[in-house]
Amino acid sequence: MRVLYLHQYFNTRQGSTGTRSYEFARRLVRNGHQVTMITSGRDTEPALTVPPGRKFIEVEVEGIHVLPIAAAYASASAGTAMSGYRRMWHFLHFARLASRIGKKFPRPDIVFATHTPLTIGLAGIELSHYFGVPFVFEVRDLWPQALINTGALKNPLGIWYLRHLERKIYRAADHIIALSPGIKAGIVSTGMRPEKVTVIPNGSDLDLFRPDVDGSAARGRLGLGDHFAAIYFGAMGLANGLEYVIEAARILQQRGRDDLRIVLHGEGGRRPVLEKLARQYQLRNVIFSNLVRDKTEVARIVAACNVCMTIYAATDREQAWSPNKMFDALAAGRPVIINVPGWLGETIIQNNCGRFVDPRRPEALADALIELADNPQLCREMGANARALAEREFARDKLAERFERVLLAALGGNT
Repeated sequence: MRVLYLHQYFNTRQGSTGTRSYEFARRLVRNGHQVTMITSGRDTEPALTVPPGRKFIEVEVEGIHVLPIAAAYASASAGTAMSGYRRMWHFLHFARLASRIGKKFPRPDIVFATHTPLTIGLAGIELSHYFGVPFVFEVRDLWPQALINTGALKNPLGIWYLRHLERKIYRAADHIIALSPGIKAGIVSTGMRPEKVTVIPNGSDLDLFRPDVDGSAARGRLGLGDHFAAIYFGAMGLANGLEYVIEAARILQQRGRDDLRIVLHGEGGRRPVLEKLARQYQLRNVIFSNLVRDKTEVARIVAACNVCMTIYAATDREQAWSPNKMFDALAAGRPVIINVPGWLGETIIQNNCGRFVDPRRPEALADALIELADNPQLCREMGANARALAEREFARDKLAERFERVLLAALGGNT
């Protein structure tokens, strides 16, 4: 099977963002398939950077034929500081150039495009029509609904356009992959048949994030000492609502819990605001950690901490996210404190591997951190449950097998 794979944010483990496409693609190659990956060659790993004056380059990555193109940006967090208009321009530019460059290469058997951004589906449609092959679309986030829920999209014309685009892409796809049950429900609500949508959640990198990773060096570098530490690692944008964490840190300091530390690791448009707020509160218990472009080092930083936090801005609607950071935390064998209702919070509660906290009450986060800090045995038990859950339900190999079956089914089983 020859797969033309479109993902603006493709990263290997040497990159700074999620590696789902890399992990799936290299497993397809391992199983004898050919994969050509079109991605952004801007703001990405050095080996995948397009030199000035070039439209694209060709790179071989563990058997994956990668085509970085001179469009947009390859880190999702890079867009969090941009205006909506500027981000949309980048998205459309990427879709146009991906379509043009994709036509220069041999005919694939199938075209696969993963969103976000939603506009990548336009390139998927055009290339599948051009080559006369099936098109499979992956939905990682429900646009525009997720943008509306977080307040990132309010313009009625923008909402209308994205709803129109959403339905157009869904109808054109031969099959759709959703990253969560809530995302599948959102897709079905637009009129798609349930059997057209398969849920394949984000996965845990069991070999990279492990309970036995040595985090001592990272712990020393962060200045954690003997403190109990909770980490958030990921994008720091509007949708992440990390002011909630800063407020919880303020409450902890007011309560005299100087034995606790909160690590915020990553970058994004809201990071300067969060740093300013921490200074205004004169917080001694918040540590800002700079982004590192190596997931092995991220695993060490996570291992340096006792608890992981999965945090998003509170909304009046249930969110259907499937965030990488939660699955990495599970693999690391760390309890997860999560403020997202719906399937994410239910997963953590039902498997006794952390705590769900009220997204509108930062004192609930402070209470959960104190509970775990004061109960080392409970913390260890929840961490063990987290790792067991990752192995049982979210192992990359199992999910990649499911992904391969979806592509083969879209081809009618022919390779």
